[in-house]
Amino acid sequence: MHGDIRSTLHQSVLEKLDIRKSGLPLADGIGIWRKRAEDHLLAEMRSLRMDDDTTGDLSREILDEIFAYGPITPLFSDPSVSEIMVNGFETIYVEREGKVTPYGRQFLSEESLRAVIDRIISRVNRRLDESSPFVDARLPDGSRVNATIPPVSLSGPCLTIRKFRREPFSTEELVRIGTLTAEAVRYLRDAVLHRRNLIISGGTGSGKTTLLNALSRFIPEEERIITIEDAAEIRLGKPHVVRLEARPPNIEGSGAVTIRDLVRNSLRMRPDRIIVGECRGGEALDMLQAMNTGHDGSITTGHANTARDMLRRLETMVLYSGVEIPARAIREQIASAIDIIVHTSRIGGGGRAVTSITELSGMNDSQILLQEIYRWEGGGHGNPGGGRLVPTGVPSRFLPDEGRPWE
Repeated sequence: MHGDIRSTLHQSVLEKLDIRKSGLPLADGIGIWRKRAEDHLLAEMRSLRMDDDTTGDLSREILDEIFAYGPITPLFSDPSVSEIMVNGFETIYVEREGKVTPYGRQFLSEESLRAVIDRIISRVNRRLDESSPFVDARLPDGSRVNATIPPVSLSGPCLTIRKFRREPFSTEELVRIGTLTAEAVRYLRDAVLHRRNLIISGGTGSGKTTLLNALSRFIPEEERIITIEDAAEIRLGKPHVVRLEARPPNIEGSGAVTIRDLVRNSLRMRPDRIIVGECRGGEALDMLQAMNTGHDGSITTGHANTARDMLRRLETMVLYSGVEIPARAIREQIASAIDIIVHTSRIGGGGRAVTSITELSGMNDSQILLQEIYRWEGGGHGNPGGGRLVPTGVPSRFLPDEGRPWE
């Protein structure tokens, strides 16, 4: 019954707010539109003799459907929610502390969900239609958004929103929640201060960007940092930062600005350090060349299951550049450019942890040599929960005091 009334009132408001009938120009602002809708809703509800408690909740739900993000609107102000997953208008899941549970509410209709998606992407000049049925975007608060619609989505419009904390995690907090140990933090702090080139690898949602943000706090204040991303989510909290963001093609298929374009351009911007949000294509070649030509201390992230897999992925990404390079030459570039791979994983109970810190130690005849400085011990195969990050006893090749274990 509640759903029928909600649907009827929702439709009534939409008809009332029709520009052709109201004559209210959009330039007058969303506040005026919302106030007019609220007044109309209250009048309609009074005519239906609805009680005050029901009126307040139902009015807020309908207004959120029209002017905000529908039933997921309250989740944006809930600090415990890290991810919102909408699988069609009837199914919503949320992630809290690494655990995914049903939300228990739904959108009014597929059209209502699609209207919310259009509202989100219109603010960031993205395009979503049958010819371009998926899009990445971000909200003003920095949340990352992916929207996918039919025909590629058989579940109807789908929306995935990854929220980020207002204040990025500090390394002290990461130690407290078990993502890192104090010894590993000191190692990584020295790696950043000594301008070692780092790749943070791991699976989706394993905490790569969180760790990158935390480590960036060790970069000296006076250094000029260029950040390059598909959708801006790196928050460094440093005074001398230039943020660059890729741009998709326009409706005519032109005007795209790729990550690779931005990496090349950044070299002319006098960077002390270049931070690429994620290497996933031909930009890997430009990033490696930058690291090999005086831009030490650069950091990037990449998707991989292990440190060794990250190296294989880098080789593949270099080939995406279209430049014909022998496999051995690619490996020599990687071995020369990358100093340390920090690998992150999801662990039991929904947490995230650094599960390996590995240094590149050169090449033999055909393979890049690795030496693990820290490894995860005590977790089961494929499930690192219950383990801990411990030093291997192998001395570092890059950092001071390499002859003694970390204290």
